Amino acid sequence: MMPHDHDHTHDHHHASYGAGHNHDHADHLHSHVHNEDEAADLQVLAAQFIDGFVQAKDKSSYLKLAGVPFERPSKGGAKALKLIDVELKTEWQVGTASPSFGSRELSYLPFPGEMISERTNMSLIYVSMDEKSVLDLRDFLLTKKKELDQ
Repeated sequence: MMPHDHDHTHDHHHASYGAGHNHDHADHLHSHVHNEDEAADLQVLAAQFIDGFVQAKDKSSYLKLAGVPFERPSKGGAKALKLIDVELKTEWQVGTASPSFGSRELSYLPFPGEMISERTNMSLIYVSMDEKSVLDLRDFLLTKKKELDQ
């Protein structure tokens, strides 16, 4: 099985990389999940969800059993958005970049081959005649977890 991470529509990225890799801090998953154990649990759930989806013979039934909504309210709430695509995107992190102390230059560290990591991200794409919305799998899983915790 491959390790998975999941990309947000607003380009949130990868809890496992921590501070200092090549994305603004505000774009990290840990801006949503403050507990490292919770972030690690979310990574495992997301990886398992993607593996199950990829292996499922009936992908629509898999999504239904997982509680993925096939319709969501639009921004204004007037029209329902319909689920039309499930997007999987694979990326490889080949290095890290962070601000250098006392300089506007980035400190860049390319990774040796064995440290290069693969991430597969999943997004649920919803549309109406007037709107497109992308729901990141991690956001969906966090919402489900909060519902179960209540």
